[in-house]
This record gives sequence, C-alpha cells and structure tokens, in this order.
Amino acid sequence: MTRPRVHPLACALLLSLSFPALATDPPAPEPQDHHTQELKAVEIQGAVLPTTADEMSRPVSVLSGEKLDEAKAGTLGETVGKLPGVQSSYFGPGVGRPIVRGFDGARVQVLSDGLGSGDVSTVSADHAVSIEPFLADQIEVLKGPATLLYGSGAIGGAVNVVDGRIPEALTDDPLEGRAELRAGTVNDERTGMVRVDGSTDNFALHADAVHRETGDTDTPAGTLTGTAIRTDSAALGGAWIGTRGFFGASASLYSTLYGIPGTQDEGGVRIDMDQRRTEVRAGIDDVGPFASVRLKMGRTEYEHAELEGNEVGTRFDNTSNEGRLELVHKPVAGWNGAFGVQWGVRDFEAVGEEAFVPSTHAKDAGLFWIGNRDFGKAWRLELGARGDRNEIDADAATAIGPDRTFDTSSFSASLRWNASEDLHFDFGLDRAQRAPTAEELYSNGTHVATQSIERGQPDLDAETANRAELGVHWHAGPVELAASIYHVRYDDFIYLQDTGEIGDEDLPIRQWSQADARFNGAEGEATWHIVENASGDWDWRLYGDLVRASLADGGDLPRIAPARFGSEWRWEKGDWRASLNAVRVDKQDRVAAFETPTPGYTLVDAHFAWHIDTKHANALELFLDGTNLLDEQARAHTSFLKDVAPLPGRGFAFGVRAFF
Repeated sequence: MTRPRVHPLACALLLSLSFPALATDPPAPEPQDHHTQELKAVEIQGAVLPTTADEMSRPVSVLSGEKLDEAKAGTLGETVGKLPGVQSSYFGPGVGRPIVRGFDGARVQVLSDGLGSGDVSTVSADHAVSIEPFLADQIEVLKGPATLLYGSGAIGGAVNVVDGRIPEALTDDPLEGRAELRAGTVNDERTGMVRVDGSTDNFALHADAVHRETGDTDTPAGTLTGTAIRTDSAALGGAWIGTRGFFGASASLYSTLYGIPGTQDEGGVRIDMDQRRTEVRAGIDDVGPFASVRLKMGRTEYEHAELEGNEVGTRFDNTSNEGRLELVHKPVAGWNGAFGVQWGVRDFEAVGEEAFVPSTHAKDAGLFWIGNRDFGKAWRLELGARGDRNEIDADAATAIGPDRTFDTSSFSASLRWNASEDLHFDFGLDRAQRAPTAEELYSNGTHVATQSIERGQPDLDAETANRAELGVHWHAGPVELAASIYHVRYDDFIYLQDTGEIGDEDLPIRQWSQADARFNGAEGEATWHIVENASGDWDWRLYGDLVRASLADGGDLPRIAPARFGSEWRWEKGDWRASLNAVRVDKQDRVAAFETPTPGYTLVDAHFAWHIDTKHANALELFLDGTNLLDEQARAHTSFLKDVAPLPGRGFAFGVRAFF
C-alpha cells in the first residue's frame, strides 16, 4: 500500500482556513490591545534618534521576547529568515547570513549593538557571521538603504543584534538573568546558554556564555556528512552608571568549528574560526547644545583556518578598529536631529595556496546628519545626508590592480502622513552609494568554497542606488496591517557573473562585473487578533514578500530570493502558548545565464511552551519546537550549494529555559 501525500500548498491553505469556529465565538468585552502596545514599546537601538518601531517611517522589523525565543537558531540568517522581506543564505548548517530584499553580502551590514561584527563573512559565502543569536535581547532589521547610519556596507539594509554586553542602565534587581538547555533531533544538537546581569550602587555587570555541539545534519535526501558544528561564545562586561551618563567596557570571544557540505571527496573541509573583541562605550546627557553624546569604540582580532583533512589549506586574518561618535542636538527651529562621525581601519590577510584575495589595508571615514520635524499632528518629515571616504591599499606583489580611493555620498528624505489615528502612510526617497570591496576588485584565483575560479575587476566604480518606497500601516481594533512597495534603480550594480567558460580543474569561471540594474519588490504582513475569551487569545497572521531583480539591458540577476507567502496561528492561555506556521516558497525560474531554476517548497513549523512562575520572581519554561514537519526536500535558491546541500529535514528541539 502507498501512503497518500499531502500537497504542500494544500497544507498551507488548510492552516489559513482552520478553526472557523473561533471567528464566530461571541466577542469578549473590549479586548485589550496588548499586541499593538507591545510593538509600540519596542525602542529601536539601531536608530540614532530615540524612536520606536511604530514611530519609524523607514521599514523595520524587530524580534524580541517570546517571538525571538521561538526564532533563535544556530545562525543569524536562520533566526531572522522568516521576517517579511528577509531570507537567509545557506552554506550548510554552519553558515547563514541575512538577505534583505534580495540584497546580501557586502550590501547588508551586520552589527553588534551598532558596531560592525568585525568578521570576514562578506569575503566568501562559506564564512560565518561571528554573532551568537542565542545571546540577543533584540534583533532589528533595517530594510532599505541604511547608509546614512552605517556607511556604504549598508546600502541594502542592516541587521543590528542588541546583546547588552555593556550595560547602560542599572538592573531592577541586584541579580537577574536567564539560562537555557536544549537538544535537537535533526542534528543531535546540544546547546547550553547562561546570562547574568547585576548591579549595585552605580555599577552594573554582565556575563554570558554559550556552548553548542551538533552532529551531521539529516535531510530528506540523506545525511550531510562532515557538517558537524562546535561553537563557544562568552563575554564579560561592566559599566559605571551615573545620573547623566555611563562609561563601560566589555571583552568577548567567539569560536566555532564547522564543516562544509560536499567536500568529502577532498578529505572534508572544515573552518576553524576564532574571534576576540573588546569594546568601550560612554554616554552623557545634556551637554550644552546636545541632548546626548554617545561614543562607541571596538577592536576585533579575527582569524580562521580552512582545514583540508588535518592540514591548514588557507588562513584568513582580519584585525579591525571601529569608532562612532553620535551627538543628538537639542531642537533647532523645530528640528530634532543628530550629527555622527564614524571611522574604521581594517587589516586583512589571506595566506595559503587557495588565497584568492590579496592582503589589504582599508580605511573608512564618514560624517552624517539626520533629523526630523513634525508639521502639526498629521505630517512628519525626515531628512539625512552622509559623506564617506573609503581607501583600499592592496599588496602590490599579489594584487591585480592599483590601490583605490572612493568618495561616496548618500541622501535621504521620507514623509509620514498620519491620515488618522489608525492609518499612516510613509513615502521615502533615497540616493545611496557603495564603494567596491577588495574581493570585488582584486579576486584572482580558485575559490574552493564556491567551486569556481573568481576574477575581480580592479577598475570598478562605486555603485549608486536610487530608491522610492511607499508604505502603509493600519491598525484598528483587532486588525493590524503593514505593507510596502519599492523600486530601486541601480547605476553600475556590481555582481558576480557566470561567464560560461571553464578553467583549471574543470571549474567554472566567474567574473565580477558592473551594469545598471532594477529591483522591484513588495512585502506585507496582516495580523488579526481574533478573540480573547475562556479558550485563550487567538491570533492569525498572514505575511509575504517578493522581489524581482534584473539588468536594465535585459536578463535576470543570479541567486535572487524567491517569493514567499506564509500563514501563522498563535494561541495563548495563562501559562501556555503555541503556534503553527506554514510558509510557501515559490519556485525561482527567473535565473541568470548558466544558473539553474529551483523548485518551490512548503515549510511547516510548530512551537509549544509552558511557563511556570515560581517563588521570588523566578520562572521556568518548558518548550518543544518542530521544524519542517512535512519533511520537505527544500533547496535555497540563494545558496551556491543548493544542488549539494538541501535544507534540514523534519526535526524537533526541546528543552527548558530559566528566568531569575
């Protein structure tokens, strides 16, 4: 006998139409709008001017609280990958970097509390982000150009991970924290995490640690051999906190060892990464014409070795120093605003037979101003401008071109119209520029990770993006709706093009190229707080996104994320909560030359938790999470390894969280 197969799309529709009786239940007396209030209370740490998620006219998504606990995964990309407009790269279970509206790599800046992560995840698709999602308090995704705040590396967006390793306020209790133990079935995961915060008088301390081990990952197509992971992360920080300001410092480490799928014929390739980071931060309020002054400085020492069997094939070293000074001025002629200065120095070195990028010394400096002004209660105007200088000095002995210097500028304007208390429209215009990276300029050799020969273009110009976006946010009673459409016209867009030629060892040749490009996209999210009664609180959420990217002269761009549509049910009652989510990822057949299409798939996830309050404000939470419950064979179109490494199969994670 054969078992009938449930069609994935039918499953997604079933989730959307389930529980019809809930909609006909008698309404509870004036339900509390606690969901909307929770969103409004979320302050965006990645914005220089104090603002909340609901007040921002620029598109932003935030993960915090229980939803962050449910979403946390082994990589940052997987953690944020179900937010509207956000997907993840995939180079095996050890590597996942956020993709924002089709942009990834050097166009999306990954930040740790407002400073760059200091890793080399933009150099190659197989390099992991050196930020541990399990230690995050809040993750913010700024969509669209964030160049005004973070420079040309954020022309496609920014992902800011807030971890509070340097306290800026005293804790409510002398000692508080959280801990978690979890295990997983799809890869034999074992994870332990602890975080402690405390304060006394004017001093606050922070400590955290994570240890994770996994085996090889199971997929519907078989086990991905050689993909085991071991990760350790820890930090210690402290601060003196006064009535008008603070001064603090922290030291942290991040170490991971992970395998690359599809390399077993070469004895197995693993990456052994180690990063040490120190930070100093200070702030003071009410200083002459400034409402606040904030200084952030960080130094990162990063290295990783690509192990071929037990031998080191290639070693990457990256030492970076970065600083930011933010000065929020008092209102001037009705304008609230802030000046900022950002600078950084990076020394990068690659040594080994397969070092396809030369050693470089890079310096960046930027100056910006952003501001906003209200015109009555109905209108708010936001303006901003930034100028940057980027210098790249390459090793003359190995570089294929001369040193380069780029001067870039960015301008932005956005207008919010509060049509009513419940209905807001946002219209934004941006002009942003990005300087080419050393990899795009000077690559010249075999890139083992992508199994190709990569050639740079040393005479590349800075690329320019002109964006227009229209957004709407409506919330009335139990319904919330947010949606946006956007168009980006790129001049001199830089991309890695398959040439169709074959080089040494039968590897394809890929050339960094430049041409005008067009990006069109839309994303939306609707939530219906259906009912709050004796059966509990029931929510239904629909979300989706799509992006179309092509060259102005014709032809599609490679590895563009496909369209998605998702449906989620959430239920809460007392100490219990549960959710069921299905997302349909469309096929991607808009492909570049020499790129193959990718079939669509449906992923179904479920989450369940029981929260137990104990004495002295302590609590325990037991949880069970299920992922890819249909055991779909899913292949990420954004991945260089889509034909070698499908996404993980059906898996369950379970464990306990403690809050004290």
